Amino acid sequence: MTFPQITITALVDAPLAKVWRYWTEPEHITQWNFASDDWCCPRATNDLRVGGTYSARMEAQDGSFGFDFGGDWFDVTEGKSLGLKMGDGRSARTTFTPEGTGTRVTTVFDAEGTHPLEMQRDGWQAILNNFKGYAERG
Repeated sequence: MTFPQITITALVDAPLAKVWRYWTEPEHITQWNFASDDWCCPRATNDLRVGGTYSARMEAQDGSFGFDFGGDWFDVTEGKSLGLKMGDGRSARTTFTPEGTGTRVTTVFDAEGTHPLEMQRDGWQAILNNFKGYAERG
């Protein structure tokens, strides 16, 4: 099955090693992996190797709704790229590129068929923007 692809990107004012660590370590993932302040990520696991599993729980702060997001890694190139195959067959690839004194983080992901493309792009971009803020503050 072919899915439309969506690209999001952010220039994070932090060195590559720090960006990679904050993106991949569960104790950091739980601090940024949500789109708005009324959501949270209470837990995350990450077996960072090809064939390893990634999982993150996203929940509304009030407990009214939540879901698990995850998949299996098909690409783990330390400091450069990550490729995740989601349970529904879609994939997401994130690249990390040094740019000046910062790091460009770009994710290209397969859109799902339920929600409008713009809504999906905006949601994933909001999470990436939250990551950017966390990594720059941390």
